Amino acid sequence: MRPFRFLKKILGAVSVFAGNKTEKIEVKGNCGMCESRIEKAVKGVEGVSKADWDKTTKKMEVTFDDAKTSVDKIEVVVAKVGHDTPHHKATDDVYNKLPDCCKYDRAGTKTDSHAGHQH
Repeated sequence: MRPFRFLKKILGAVSVFAGNKTEKIEVKGNCGMCESRIEKAVKGVEGVSKADWDKTTKKMEVTFDDAKTSVDKIEVVVAKVGHDTPHHKATDDVYNKLPDCCKYDRAGTKTDSHAGHQH
């Protein structure tokens, strides 16, 4: 009977991770401040265990429990802090409150100014 107890423990551990999913999501942004803002917002979503946004590729790799959240919910949170995703756009009001260096190309206008803060 002992081997069955061991097998039960292994299967129990596997089921804990069964809902984990990793996705890449395009997220508009420019700099390290954007990275901090985006990752902080996403890591605050219940079920998210990892969020890593790359300012060069403009892609975020996120690992989450798909029983607790979804890509759609994650994109909504990203948009609420000012960053556009493929399915959800930040409101103009939130976008306009971003520091100038964080204002990515939305409609052909981009600001590269880093005035007012340091990285």
